[in-house]
Amino acid sequence: MVKITFNFEDKNIPTKVVKNVESGYSILEITEDFDIHLNHNCGGVCACSTCHIYVEKGDDFLEEISDKEEDFIDRAINPRLESRLACQCVILEDDAEIEITIPDQKQIIGHEH
Repeated sequence: MVKITFNFEDKNIPTKVVKNVESGYSILEITEDFDIHLNHNCGGVCACSTCHIYVEKGDDFLEEISDKEEDFIDRAINPRLESRLACQCVILEDDAEIEITIPDQKQIIGHEH
């Protein structure tokens, strides 16, 4: 089963490890299911950049980045080479090990779950 480690730029939030997740779900869906704070304004349809994350490890276990996603990442706060949108990061394999860093959400105005 999939294992995802969530780190946070906001050091007041402790690292959270999620295990036994099935492939086929997006990182955004997993944050919703496991009560991990990640803003998202468009409802997960790749129409904004509020669910911006950094994939530190395991990007080969995720769907490839699309041109549309790249366009929205350019609008995110502090984009880096490992930037992705959580709504577009669908997990492809059940044995995936992924490490994510969630940017400081205080800088982002967006829907909180």
